Amino acid sequence: MNLESVSGVGEKTAAALAELDDPERALRAGDVATLAQAPGISEGRAARIARAAIRDEHDDPGGWAATSRAREVYGDALGLLQERTVTDYAEKRLETIYPSSIPERIETVRERARAAMDRDPDDAVVDALEGVEPLAEPSDVRVRDRCLATSDAERYAEAKAAIPEVTVEVVDDARQLAELGRSYATVVALDESFAGLDIEGDVRVQPDALENPADVVPERPLAFFARNRDRLRAAATVHREADMDAPCDLDTLDSTLARLDEDGGVRGDDELDRLTVAVDDLDAAVSTAESVANDHLREAIEERDVTIEGTDLLSLVERGAGVDSLLSRELGDEYDAAVAKARDHLVDALELTDTEAVARRVIPDDPTYPVERNEEAVSRLREELTAARDQRATKLKRDLASELAGLRADAEALVDDALELDVELAIARFARDFDCVMPAVGGVEGTDDDPGFDIDGGRSPLLDVAFDAVEPVDYGVDGVALLSGVNSGGKTSTLDLVALVTTLAHMGLPVPAESAQISRVRELHYHAKTQGTLDAGAFEATLRDFGALVEGVDDGVEAGATASDGGAATGRVMVLVDELESITEPGAAATIIAGILEALAEREATGVFVSHLAGDILDAADAELTVDGIQAEGLVDGELRVNRSPVKGQLARSTPELIVEKLADDADGAFYGDLLGKFE
Repeated sequence: MNLESVSGVGEKTAAALAELDDPERALRAGDVATLAQAPGISEGRAARIARAAIRDEHDDPGGWAATSRAREVYGDALGLLQERTVTDYAEKRLETIYPSSIPERIETVRERARAAMDRDPDDAVVDALEGVEPLAEPSDVRVRDRCLATSDAERYAEAKAAIPEVTVEVVDDARQLAELGRSYATVVALDESFAGLDIEGDVRVQPDALENPADVVPERPLAFFARNRDRLRAAATVHREADMDAPCDLDTLDSTLARLDEDGGVRGDDELDRLTVAVDDLDAAVSTAESVANDHLREAIEERDVTIEGTDLLSLVERGAGVDSLLSRELGDEYDAAVAKARDHLVDALELTDTEAVARRVIPDDPTYPVERNEEAVSRLREELTAARDQRATKLKRDLASELAGLRADAEALVDDALELDVELAIARFARDFDCVMPAVGGVEGTDDDPGFDIDGGRSPLLDVAFDAVEPVDYGVDGVALLSGVNSGGKTSTLDLVALVTTLAHMGLPVPAESAQISRVRELHYHAKTQGTLDAGAFEATLRDFGALVEGVDDGVEAGATASDGGAATGRVMVLVDELESITEPGAAATIIAGILEALAEREATGVFVSHLAGDILDAADAELTVDGIQAEGLVDGELRVNRSPVKGQLARSTPELIVEKLADDADGAFYGDLLGKFE
């Protein structure tokens, strides 16, 4: 795939995406999390790129939501789904689901939506998802206890590029290699020419080391698993709670992760723990050993009452002797005992084994008081303990990295599946919360594609009332229709419901209704109510918009054709308009609306126009138009009671007519009765 061929992806973005391991897979899968790992790509940008790639795959021209109000409805629908996600990933991933007229795209999402609706959004699963996040790459690893060595300049450059985590040194001979062996816990020589050399320290000849970086730097895979340890554990919990098939053995993964600390080290090894403690406690243990020796000598001096006769003192001074000679003469045995006691303490305190001989040299044999450490021996002991610790840690890391290296792909799949489950559960919770069903969509899965829609028991979750309190609406239109009704009777809400159901159906998602059948349309044009009469310029612009809309209905392939027939979409559009009459004077508005409806009907569009001028529009029309009415049932205690489901073929009565009717029923005079007759 040419990354720059994706709509909206330029040279810089393509270069950033190319740094991913498999950008093509991420684009095809709509993997927002992976795309967002590219340099400079935010999650929002990643979602837009993924959406564009999906459109390109299906030859989808986009622009289905053709007006600002149509886009608002899509945003509202998307928001209802996103509110039911747990992870940030799922929230962004849902943005790759968009309304489309392409049957294959709709079918793809419908298949997933059906599977989602079969899932049980169990609270335990939802809770487990709280800890799941997309896997993250660790920060740069730097290893200071080992190095690579080579005598070849070209090999040096290769090593720097292949394994940047460690120092690379240039050596000319065995002597220089031996010097490195004294400076690093481990030296990996890359040249075959160094094979067979007997060099002190951990110096290994591995000509193929650059082909196996993880063997040299096991910290690389370990850092990845340490960085993502909690996320992997959370994903494993999700799989267990949701009873999902896992890509790897979860118990094995858990036990392996348990051996890994948060910094990428190995824990649970007694020998490594011993060496680590020995290095950390060395200075303190040596100081205590000194105190043990000096306390023993002090007690011996006090118990023996050691004194020096005048002749002995003179003799010692003449010979230049000091306290050391005195100790040797008077307390030789006690000094030996003190030294032995101090050495035993040092060995026991640090649990020394292989380095015991070096440790015993820390306390000198030569008598002195106070007893003081041999700094050279301490330094040597520290070097040997540190080297042993580092070598042990590296071996353990290498072994653990070998186990984990084969789990990386499975670990990625484990987290991906958990995150995708969150997407599905959001759909499942949406369907459950709003009593949704899968709609029949024209031209999809063998469904007839006649113009119009038919919604039974539809309830909008976008109203400012609890969903349980929303009255169900039954409404269907074949072609175009006028929708009349009293003020506050639910005309706009009905229009919103139609727009929402149509949008969700073209997204491939369930809809809030008992049943629904929607004609597949190329575009949704939803025009909200205009606030006030327009001036001449705005009025002209509005008419131009509707003129372009009517003429554009014939664009594209022939009505009723499907993508399998070679076309991208049908030529139909759905047009929803709320009180267009407010743009100008009522008489002119009725004439204009009549003309628009006639033109749309001729082109087999689907349309619903809400208007208080339904009667005037019918009078102005040269063709037969359908008019439906949301019928008022009357006034009860000053409150309007209506039947929210439009009645087909009936013009709704206005609120003033109802009020006059009520007054006529309540009054004895003839005035209100005569006035009521004017409405007939």
